[in-house]
Amino acid sequence: MSNIEKIRSEIVDFLKQKEPTSYSVRQLSEALHYEEASKFRELIKAIALAEREELIVLNKEGKFRLKRASGTIIGKFRANERGFGFVDYDPNEDDIYVAKEYTGSAMEGDTVEVKITGKPEPWNSKGPEGRVVQVIERNTNRIVGEFFPYDSERREETGFLGYIVPQDNKLNHMVVYVLPDGLQAVEGSIVLAEIKEFPTAENPVGMTGFITKEIGHKNAPGVDILSILYKLGIPTEFPQDALNQAEAIPFEIPQEELENRVDLRHETVITIDGADAKDLDDAISFKKLTNGNFQLGVHIADVSYYVTENSSIDREAYERGTSVYLTDRVVPMLPTKLSNGVCSLLPHEDRLAMTCMMEMDGTGKVVNYDIYPSIINSKQRFTYTAVNEILEEGNPEIRREYTDYVTMLEGMRDLHHILERMRRKRGSIDFDTSESKIIVDEAGHPLDIQVVVRGVGERLIESFMLAANETIAAHYNKKKFPFIYRIHEQPDPAKMLRFMEFVTTFGIVVTGSNENIKPKQLQNILIETDGEPYDAVVSTFLLRSMKQAKYDMTPMGHYGLATRDYTHFTSPIRRYPDLIVHRLIREYESGNISAKKAKWEGKLEEIATMTSVAERRAVDAERETDSLKKTEFMVDKVGMQFEGVISSVTKFGIFIELPNTVEGLVHISKMDQDYFNFIESHMVLLGERTGIVYRIGQKVKIEVTKADVETREIDFALIEDEDLKVYDNEMNREQKKKSKKRNKKSSDKPQDFRKKSKRQGPKNTNRPGKKKAVKKKDR
Repeated sequence: MSNIEKIRSEIVDFLKQKEPTSYSVRQLSEALHYEEASKFRELIKAIALAEREELIVLNKEGKFRLKRASGTIIGKFRANERGFGFVDYDPNEDDIYVAKEYTGSAMEGDTVEVKITGKPEPWNSKGPEGRVVQVIERNTNRIVGEFFPYDSERREETGFLGYIVPQDNKLNHMVVYVLPDGLQAVEGSIVLAEIKEFPTAENPVGMTGFITKEIGHKNAPGVDILSILYKLGIPTEFPQDALNQAEAIPFEIPQEELENRVDLRHETVITIDGADAKDLDDAISFKKLTNGNFQLGVHIADVSYYVTENSSIDREAYERGTSVYLTDRVVPMLPTKLSNGVCSLLPHEDRLAMTCMMEMDGTGKVVNYDIYPSIINSKQRFTYTAVNEILEEGNPEIRREYTDYVTMLEGMRDLHHILERMRRKRGSIDFDTSESKIIVDEAGHPLDIQVVVRGVGERLIESFMLAANETIAAHYNKKKFPFIYRIHEQPDPAKMLRFMEFVTTFGIVVTGSNENIKPKQLQNILIETDGEPYDAVVSTFLLRSMKQAKYDMTPMGHYGLATRDYTHFTSPIRRYPDLIVHRLIREYESGNISAKKAKWEGKLEEIATMTSVAERRAVDAERETDSLKKTEFMVDKVGMQFEGVISSVTKFGIFIELPNTVEGLVHISKMDQDYFNFIESHMVLLGERTGIVYRIGQKVKIEVTKADVETREIDFALIEDEDLKVYDNEMNREQKKKSKKRNKKSSDKPQDFRKKSKRQGPKNTNRPGKKKAVKKKDR
């Protein structure tokens, strides 16, 4: 076998392991370590050979994947509440639409074989169509729902105790008939059932199963959120062996461990967190050096010392993947003794840490760094509120209280601004979307919804965590050791095309191609719209156009942060990948590198995949809980009127966001002023007769007409308001002025972003929920 054939086999084997992901030539060269000029040339020849032999194919984004057998495709089924679905089989290919009558017995998340029945029509923004041939693997064998018992006569006749109506709206057309093999529940109970027989093509709506747990009565406090956790498979209780192991961990640090660490207890180390935070996993030290540079120490709780590989706690942490923060509770990744006690960097307590000590120059560049196990003693716990009052508001009373730390905090603020400018210069996209905090009473009933305002305290900690994460990733990427990275890929060209066309509505001209747009260009759009009435919706629309960040062994870079190297190192109490990064640092520094590399080479891919899935699961739980509580909050607001802003325009109506971030739909059937046409390219509804226009960013007045807690649906009706009409007319005139001015300035600039991709528009006709900002998830 020639060397080119050998490399071809490596490429094919790698793509088999990574299926269905596609990789560019650069990504393949990095993953297979063929970056050197001579090796890179051989890699190119091997890729060409594999392509000629039809082992691999080039997709629409210029990336390679394995060639699949023709006729059918295997992928994940995504169900829609209205019965139809989509099959995802490659992140870089259009998904396959499956009409309601062709879904067979497929359920959400199932691995299915689908036959293509209709080719894509890019000119109509239409993707391929197909029908499910068979279900290859079920995604779940558990269902959460409300139990309805049969009377004795019906039980005798059918052999079933009753039936369960699933709480998942994507399964709301199905029922589970309850076998007597399990627990017996009472009417109105929310239960967890294990499925024994799944739907079939002949009976696509019926299942059988038995009850394994009675979660609680549907009206009992807290059961609503518990049912969401059970539905998503998020563990709510720790197994006894993990609790026993946590209890056995002493608070005292062994003397021999102190001798093996850098002792930083003499350093001024502080923590800055939210007032209600208990799992304090990051601390900071800061100095100005005599050469004019800054010394920034990021000290992270050394969870890996306590949570050893394959221990009971470790296995449970792996299953959970992350802590889940909900409106009225936290579902921690680690037992409370660790998360809030032994590992938490509480003030005036000796704590084990993993330190990333960085020296930075006046531009924010890291000119020197060191990574090592340490022992610290936090001198002061600060809240974000206190830091913001010191640095932003200049509160004299608070400044006097913390007089010994004011100079340090001011220096930290200065370094933060330097780092912020550096990130902005390289093109890091600064999403500043509104987030809210739902205040609930002891029974979990929502009392208020408050918009969270992020001050300099929150932002400087974010800057310092980003710097540490980048430094750690760059260090191990340079060494070429097996490692786990946080990656964020180039946006999908079709979604980016839609976004670029959308912003032209506001007179913003974007040059360049939608297929390789740079982060800097997108950041400039956000800067240009900053302070405008529509800035939040532009930011949100851009977020929806981005891919989701995830974990991977291959350092593909982080698009949103505009950095080549990024990982998660700073939150091992609440994120399993961070715990793994700490474990890798510890092992790679302990010698026998070859054996360690071989060991982790075979483990990290599965860890990256599983923790990415766990993160999505946690986000779903947070989003669904927020939706539940916001709907519950609006129940007694039906009939009341509010001002809001149009946050999205669709062919079936407009979504309005209130100042407290609650969002509701004005369905097009209720917009009786005129017959409205949806102009997709401009994301507007246009009245045929009156010429009335509804566009994103427009202020409107609404009345709350419905708040259904069961379906999480909030409906609004538009109310005419003369003041808002005047405002809208002024906004339209201002946009037209800006558009003319921009068009005049850019008339000689090319606009090639209109190059069409295979499919335009979103994959799913359902409007996606809001995503949290990339930067906040990736701190």
